Amino acid sequence: MLSEQTRACQAARDAIAAGGRVVDWDNEVPCWMVAGIAATRLRQSLKIGLTALGLDETVEILAQHRDKQLGTGIIDAADRSWNFTLYFDATGTELLACSGVKREPPSKVSPQKLQL
Repeated sequence: MLSEQTRACQAARDAIAAGGRVVDWDNEVPCWMVAGIAATRLRQSLKIGLTALGLDETVEILAQHRDKQLGTGIIDAADRSWNFTLYFDATGTELLACSGVKREPPSKVSPQKLQL
């Protein structure tokens, strides 16, 4: 499922291959809610200087599905250095978007470090 929806897909595949933990939540949530969370995460990442992959693309993709229900999941890298969020269609058969945020202390990074 992790093809080329966003720039985070390859890194998420690598995290799984290296023993990362995948959790797929069975419940559906309104897209407007997860879209708001993704947009907030993007703003915060830019503000405090966290490294993010595909988060800007994810916000754009989710905006196109605003009136739909979505499934979500996460991938935690085995070394816990990255956390990826997955967004599925309501049936769970299509991955719409994937974003990743590197776990790093904000005090050790400079602002505006979004990888494009």
